[in-house]
Amino acid sequence: MTAPNPLVPGARLRSQTCTTEVIVVRAGSGTVSLTCGGAPMVGLDTPVPSPAEPAEHLAGGTAIGKRYTAVADPALEVLVTKAGRGTLGDGSAPMVVQTAKTLPASD
Repeated sequence: MTAPNPLVPGARLRSQTCTTEVIVVRAGSGTVSLTCGGAPMVGLDTPVPSPAEPAEHLAGGTAIGKRYTAVADPALEVLVTKAGRGTLGDGSAPMVVQTAKTLPASD
């Protein structure tokens, strides 16, 4: 039996390596393995005995209020609700910050 996919809109997740917390805005195709600092993200209510240190190459940090997406699945979108030292990733591939869309010029 497989575990249910935690990447559903509205799901609240947290890092096992730092203080980062996110909420899933758009779930995407469900193929992304959401991590932070190199460790899988867990549900907000899941106890984490003692936080591990983020992997050295995944310790760039997250910014509160920013939306991140995976390169492999741009339909996935998570919003950082609490910043931390770990880098959000799809496995070991860092996620990217979404940029604001430019609005058409009004004449």
